[in-house]
Amino acid sequence: MSAVKQNENPVSDSKYTYIHDLKYPAQAVDAHHIEVQGRGAKGIVLSILIAIICSHYFCTVLPKVQSSSYPLLCLLFGALLMKLFGRRRVVRESVVIMPTLGVQLETLCKSGKTIRRFVPADVILKPVLQECVTPVACYWNLSLLLRGEEELTLVFKEVRPPLKILIPIWKALCAVSGSCAGEPDSSMR
Repeated sequence: MSAVKQNENPVSDSKYTYIHDLKYPAQAVDAHHIEVQGRGAKGIVLSILIAIICSHYFCTVLPKVQSSSYPLLCLLFGALLMKLFGRRRVVRESVVIMPTLGVQLETLCKSGKTIRRFVPADVILKPVLQECVTPVACYWNLSLLLRGEEELTLVFKEVRPPLKILIPIWKALCAVSGSCAGEPDSSMR
């Protein structure tokens, strides 16, 4: 077997990097990875600053805190905030396409845990690109329409990559299902 061949120029933006792997020469396995970029020193400093400000506010709200326990309580609350909001849980999400078998969806967590879901090829009706609108955000999502399922199955549960990263993955999933005809709508670009 040959070594993993990666695309020459991975597509990147400020949050994500898209890598397309061809694991075997006959293209028996087609892997698409979306890696989450680190926030760097600026994000760490901002997280620490927010934790200090929130912990100070929390500690000043409690009027009966003894002055000797004030610093300890502030540090504990700040550590709790950093743990809850300051870390990224997902390092990478992948779509591994095996044309005759199906699609394996993988999520690699920062702790090293890998979550895998397998979707057989015969139950995939169609991959769907959809625009999701919430009161605070607007983003694109890639889902699978499956036979016998009432709800769409999200391909990427944790990350929200931009459309320019989702289109090549959508095209590869269309090739597996055989249901999409050509290009996505021009309104998606």
